[in-house]
Amino acid sequence: MALEIRQADRSDRDAVARLLDEAFRTDPVSSWVFPDPEHRAAVHGKFLGVFVDVALEEGRIDYAADGSAAALWLRIPAGDQEGEDEVPARMRAVADPDNERCELVGRLTGAVHPTAEEHEYLLMIAVAPGRQGQGLGSELIAPVLERCDREGVPAYLEASSERSKGLYERLGWEFTGEAVRLPDGPLMWPMWRKPRG
Repeated sequence: MALEIRQADRSDRDAVARLLDEAFRTDPVSSWVFPDPEHRAAVHGKFLGVFVDVALEEGRIDYAADGSAAALWLRIPAGDQEGEDEVPARMRAVADPDNERCELVGRLTGAVHPTAEEHEYLLMIAVAPGRQGQGLGSELIAPVLERCDREGVPAYLEASSERSKGLYERLGWEFTGEAVRLPDGPLMWPMWRKPRG
């Protein structure tokens, strides 16, 4: 059965933030930003809610009609770094003002984000924990990748785990060669996908 996909709107904001929270609660990067599990449970949803707000304001969220998966996309114009600078500070202010890691992760990924070409930026993709490994993520992003191929537009993301890096490689993304090293923490892999066809 094909995944029914719709565009999320403001009324979906909290449900999408909850989905991201559940999907990334044990992610290596989230665990680095919020090392204490109890504290992470309290603030992680607020932290990821900023991503949801940014995507609703400036991009779009492709959302499975049954609430099982969401992909947050931004179309980044060539040469654009506007707005990138304020989001990390906003994430820290909203989620955990005393935790500099909230801001640092965004600053480090922003520093390596390519700016030469317009591209689709997969800010985040989440699949409900009980539904992971069923191909929902691939199905959710396939229409955007098909459009990228038709329009000749590249796509970009940062993989936050070895497992997700492998999935993205199967979908045509390639590691840029420069990993983001979180201080005393995990690696993140910036990945670029050239349009096919």
